[in-house]
Amino acid sequence: MLLRWILAALHLVALGVGAGAVANRSRVLAAPLDAAGLKRVFHADNAWGVAGVLWIGTGLWRLLAQTEKSTAYYLGNHVFWTKMGILALLIALEMWPMMTLVRWRMQVQRGEAVDTSRAPLLARISRIQLALVVAMVFAATAMARGMGS
Repeated sequence: MLLRWILAALHLVALGVGAGAVANRSRVLAAPLDAAGLKRVFHADNAWGVAGVLWIGTGLWRLLAQTEKSTAYYLGNHVFWTKMGILALLIALEMWPMMTLVRWRMQVQRGEAVDTSRAPLLARISRIQLALVVAMVFAATAMARGMGS
């Protein structure tokens, strides 16, 4: 019972942290990026990454350990598969921003100039990801109410 509660709470905390982080990353990327702006975008990106690990980790734990419902319930639920499709799209969209921001971090560490001309596109991707997070919340709440099975 305690594990179930803690996993559910951490899953929801990851939602709040992740939504705030990706929204902040979008906002910072949309502004001109000087050294302080890059620091802010890296901080927001770190929080987004931590939230993702926490979200996926607790979600997998809840699924595989059957802390809420049986694994069969989830695997036989079309809303669950919709949610997983949204997650897959979210992760696929993250590949380019992740690689770009890793490259920017390395350039900053080496003291090199960073070409941030693609930052507005990264900001748009982040806004799309935020919308996908909201869509996942709708799918999750539908599942919690027995829809899709």
